[in-house]
Amino acid sequence: MRAWRGFIEGSQRLMEVLNRELQSLHGISLADYRILVMLSESTDGSVRMSELADGILSSRSRLTHQVRRMEADGLVARSTCVEDGRGVLALITPLGREKLAEAAPTHVRGVRSYLIDLLDDTELATVATVFDKVDAALDARPPV
Repeated sequence: MRAWRGFIEGSQRLMEVLNRELQSLHGISLADYRILVMLSESTDGSVRMSELADGILSSRSRLTHQVRRMEADGLVARSTCVEDGRGVLALITPLGREKLAEAAPTHVRGVRSYLIDLLDDTELATVATVFDKVDAALDARPPV
């Protein structure tokens, strides 16, 4: 019970603090940041909306709403997928890249100070092993 409650409370508080820092200092949410990171890491700065939803663990409708808001802010653009004409791509804009570059040090500093720097190498390896196992178990479960 201690492990479970510690995980729930600690992870929620960590995400809230990281989100609050990004919002107050850069005007973007942690969810926005995750989208910008995923787009920036793609070869051409674009990702199919369906892949983006899977990658950030979001429902497609929630992602559509969020990308629409980010598009209004000039951080991303959407276009039709040239390959099949049916899919929709999200693309990071130059402003989105600029915002990501501004926000990344804040995010990295927060992750380091609130998690990484608190743990020794053995603890970090254990955390990685635990969540690799959790991810593998969730990937292997039958669809609901």
